[in-house]
Amino acid sequence: MTIGGSGDDHLSKSQRRDAARHKAKQLRENQKKKDRRNRVFLQGGIALAAIAIVGLIAVVIVTSIRPVGPGPANMASDGILIGEGMKVVQTSALRPEAKPIPSKPDATGTVTDIRIYLDYLCPLCGDFEKTNSKQIAKLVESGAATVEIHPVALLTRKSAGTEYSLRAANAAACVANYAPDSFFDFNSAMFVDQPEEGSAGRSDAELLDVVKASGVKSNLTAIGTCITDRTFTSWVDAATTRAVTGPLPNTDLKAIKGTPTVLVNGKQYVGSLTDPKEFAAFVLQAAGETYSTSTATPVPTATPAPAEPAPAEPAPAETPAPAETPAPAETPAG
Repeated sequence: MTIGGSGDDHLSKSQRRDAARHKAKQLRENQKKKDRRNRVFLQGGIALAAIAIVGLIAVVIVTSIRPVGPGPANMASDGILIGEGMKVVQTSALRPEAKPIPSKPDATGTVTDIRIYLDYLCPLCGDFEKTNSKQIAKLVESGAATVEIHPVALLTRKSAGTEYSLRAANAAACVANYAPDSFFDFNSAMFVDQPEEGSAGRSDAELLDVVKASGVKSNLTAIGTCITDRTFTSWVDAATTRAVTGPLPNTDLKAIKGTPTVLVNGKQYVGSLTDPKEFAAFVLQAAGETYSTSTATPVPTATPAPAEPAPAEPAPAETPAPAETPAPAETPAG
């Protein structure tokens, strides 16, 4: 039956009213079904959006707040110590928040202690390394010196958002952990074609290429995973904080104020970063001063001569005993 059609003229008033009520009821029910359908769609959309937002927040949290990971082996002092024959002094791994164990300088003063705090994005660090890397290697190879290298990340925010300083120092920690005796060569290779400050720096894949180019042949898969997973970034952050807040062991310098910070037997080098002769002279002077101090013969304390004894008083002369008087001769009896 169609309301409002031509057939309505044959219906009574009561029939038309009932038909109108029936039609209104159908419209209300259809509207209710439509409203319920819209609510289902809306709630489903809100749920999907909520799930998407939660997932996005989780990704952001996981990315920005990394769990505290382990520290690298062979860097218990917050640096890696390399000695005679370019061999690394091996140490166990410490947690990032653990107190570092300072390396002990040579007590005799015959082995020069060189320490370098550097950032792989720092152009001045590049100048120093390119100028002095070879002569430092000769000193260490011969046993005349040790070098302890401390990678820090001061310029993390100056690499177009890629955190290159942090990733590069993490890569150094990966090499120290898995291929320690190749560390010196890797460190030098990081300053060949060094990225400019403010640039994006090297990608993780390019950092692994530097590892390979420096001669590392073992544990490359583990090192690659360590680089991409940023295994030691928590340790890098902690070590950097310790370097800039201090105290620094075995020196009067309280903390580093920038990079490179170079210490020779505890004394800071503040000379030219591009003149190898000036640095060589500083090393020689520092070594001489340390050796003189450690081998100086103490001046003996003068012992006062014992006081001479007073002369003995002469003994009094003995008084001769009086001569005996001879007894008178007896008179013979008459």
